[in-house]
Parts: sequence; C-alpha cells; structure tokens
Amino acid sequence: MKLLKRFVSALFMASMAATASMAQEFEKNILTGGPTGTYIKIGQDIAEIGAQCGLTLNVLESAGSLENFIGVRNKRNTQFGIVQSDVLEYLKTYEANDPEVQEAVRGVRIMFPLYNEEVHLLAKKEIASARDLNGKKVAVGIEDSGTFLTASLVLDLLRVNQAERLTIKPGDALNQLLAGDIDAFFYVSGAPTSLFAEATIDPEKFHLVPLTETPLTATYTPAKLAPGTYPWQREEVDLVAVKAVLMTFEYNTARNRYHRQSCKAVSDFSNLIITRLDDLRSKGHPKWNSVDLADVPPNWQVGTCVKNGMALDYEVECTAPEPQIQSSDQEYLDLLKQRLRGN
Repeated sequence: MKLLKRFVSALFMASMAATASMAQEFEKNILTGGPTGTYIKIGQDIAEIGAQCGLTLNVLESAGSLENFIGVRNKRNTQFGIVQSDVLEYLKTYEANDPEVQEAVRGVRIMFPLYNEEVHLLAKKEIASARDLNGKKVAVGIEDSGTFLTASLVLDLLRVNQAERLTIKPGDALNQLLAGDIDAFFYVSGAPTSLFAEATIDPEKFHLVPLTETPLTATYTPAKLAPGTYPWQREEVDLVAVKAVLMTFEYNTARNRYHRQSCKAVSDFSNLIITRLDDLRSKGHPKWNSVDLADVPPNWQVGTCVKNGMALDYEVECTAPEPQIQSSDQEYLDLLKQRLRGN
C-alpha cells in the first residue's frame, strides 16, 4: 500500500507541476474569421506548429478583417490577426477623422503576407460591369468583414454611388440573388470557394462580373479564374484579388513586461513559420502552397519583433508537449492498484 501511495503521490505532484507550468504560460491569441472559412484553418495550422514546440496559441473566431485589425490593437493578449491587405486603405479613407483608429493604423505591422483572395461579384446576366450596379440592389457582406470593406472600396473607386448597399452575409446573399430579391453580391474568398463550387447556379441567368477597370487594377492584384473553376462558369473571368496578411502590433520592449512577452511571442511564431513552412505546405491548408513570404503588399511595415525572430541566430525555446497517459497505461495502473490492495 505504501508503494501505491508513493506512486499516486508522484503522479499528483507531476500533474500539479504541469498545471502550474500551463498556468504560468503567457496567453497568446490569434483572431481569424468564421468557423467554416479559410482564415480559421490558417490560424489552426499556425497554432499546431506552436503546439509542437510547447507553445499555446488560442484560435479565436471573429467577424473578419475589421474586427481583427482593431482587436490586435485593443484586445489584451491578442498578438495576431488575419486581415485583408486593403484594410489599411479602408481605415485611412473612411475613418480619417477618428484619432483612435488612426492611432491603431500607426501601430499595426505586418508579420507575413499570406495568399491572394479573389474578389467575386456574382450578378444577374444583364449586369456587364460593376458600374452597371448604379440603381441596383447589391449585397456587400456584413459589417466588420473583409468582404464589406473591399466591396465598399470597389464601389467608391468606381463611383458607383447610387447602388443600394445591403449588409447581408454571403450565404444569404446568394439565396436572395437566386430568388431575384437582389441584383448582385460581392464575396471575397480564395478560389475555388465552396459557396460557389457547391451551389446550383444557372449560367444563363447569372455570371461573375469581370473586374478590369483601371482604378481597380491599380489598387488590387489582377487575377484570372480559369474556365471550370466553378461547375457553372464556362469562360475565363478577369478580376482582381486582395492579399490576406498575418498582422501584429509594434510592441515596445522598453515599455513594460506585457510588451516584452508579446514581442517574444511574435518573434517565436515568426521564426516557427519560416523554419516550418515546408510542414505547413505539406500538412496544412492548401493555400499555404501559394504563400510567398517576400510578397509584402504596399503601405505595410514589417514589425521589429517579427524581424527579431527572422534572425539567423534566433532560437525558439521549445519544450516537448506533456505526454498523455495512453489507455494501455491506465489499464496497467488499474491492475497495479488491484494487486496492491490484494497485498
């Protein structure tokens, strides 16, 4: 019986030590997007390479780019967010008179560029260009989403001021378009997106509108959708794409302990993404295969803490994850308890 007590006591002390270690770990969060989107999958991939090194990164759902942008600036223990690269232009344009927002713009930094997201504009067949949306009902996504900010910029760049802009999420917008309640809707997502790939859309009634106007190609990346990208899409479509980026904040290590710990978290994960990019490409979301870490979009500055982690002599303090007791081990412990009771 004494042997069992010593054994159980040792297990208890080990458990307490592991719990204390977990309690002391500095909290780290990444804001992503909805539960079925690409952002959350990318966030989970990043969290996984952290977990392999004993680092915990909590993956949080959100409404999208605008919420993520402000969250990284204002939400404690939220060092990372995935946003569309045009969020900077949107905030500078639409929130120019808000000192708090402009302060946030000055403090944010890019960690790494990720992948391109195509700007889809699905509309009734008679709408030949985005400028034809004047006087029409067009869904622009829900507020705080990336689709909302990109659609707003596109319409304003083309001076489509007479369109009725409806804040409807993409799934509902598709249903309303097919029912004839609206004329078009925007959806920004990496192609092929399941929303269009799995939908039954009549190509005689609806099509993807080409986005080739000079104000758009000067602001965004020109892109093409090959024929058959979607089952109902028969021809190649010229459109534009926006870059998804992993963003962070410019932490000041001289300010306080929180800034120092957050900066270290940013440095650690920037190092892990660089050194384990091949693993992300082979085991993570397929979009990792189109990631070019050198393709930094205009107007974004790379953070100092990011550069620290990119240094050749930087080493992440990895610790192996706590081993889990397997079912066979538990069976062994149960048998041991029975045998010791018998003695």
